[in-house]
Amino acid sequence: MDILYQIRARQESFSAGEGRIARLMLDDVGFAASASLDELAQRAEVSTATLSRFARTVGCRDLRDLRLQLAQASGVGSRFLDPAGTPEQSAFYGQIVGDIESTLRQHLAAFDESRFADAVKLLGKARMIHAFGMGGCSTLCSDELQVRLVRLGYPIAVCHDPVMMRVTAASLGAEHAVIACSLTGITPELLEAVELARSYGARILAITRADSPLAQLADVLLPLQSAETSFIYKPTAARYGMLLAIDVLATELALASPEDNQERLRRIKLALDDYRGGDDHLPLGD
Repeated sequence: MDILYQIRARQESFSAGEGRIARLMLDDVGFAASASLDELAQRAEVSTATLSRFARTVGCRDLRDLRLQLAQASGVGSRFLDPAGTPEQSAFYGQIVGDIESTLRQHLAAFDESRFADAVKLLGKARMIHAFGMGGCSTLCSDELQVRLVRLGYPIAVCHDPVMMRVTAASLGAEHAVIACSLTGITPELLEAVELARSYGARILAITRADSPLAQLADVLLPLQSAETSFIYKPTAARYGMLLAIDVLATELALASPEDNQERLRRIKLALDDYRGGDDHLPLGD
């Protein structure tokens, strides 16, 4: 149960005492979750009996259940609980660009060339590559891997559906590779599919946080770093770190066989020019 939503949704129906309890809990979730019942009653200027009625009113079984729900609500982090101001447009435009630049520099400085060399070897030996990704950025980046690798002649398929990922994983063997994309590295369905693929001998390339459970399953890891700030309204800048890793990996793969890939890219350019026209510097299907 989302206790904070339940409290906000019922504010118009509370008695005067219950209203004071509600305001106290909404204004300081951390205090409400950690305070004793006597401290709560004293701060809200109500009796323990009023606290009990309030707990039942918002859908809790009793005061103990209310305190448990508050503790869970306080665990999401202060940046989603504290009042947040809205910056001027010019300020957050600059902050978005600044965060992107910062995370790109941070990731580039941490990249190890040997990891990318190992990734090239792993993918080069694979008869078939499967890219797994779930969620917003991880879904898009697994699709991006297909766009980048197919033009270099690598056989690659993408999967986002958790059931299909399990089906795919169960069909793999030592001649297959899985590229698993995850900003967090903790998505349960993705972890289960990767574990299953690994149990049948598939090699795993993970693009994720180095300290995550997914990283522990990888034969080769391209590590990502957290890029979260207290400004909760903008998309995470960490996804640019994942895109940078994919761009570096794709370029390494292309340069592993430059003459063959030049010919493939020429053929793609010819096919696209015949289809759409345009000048020589248009991107290849991007």
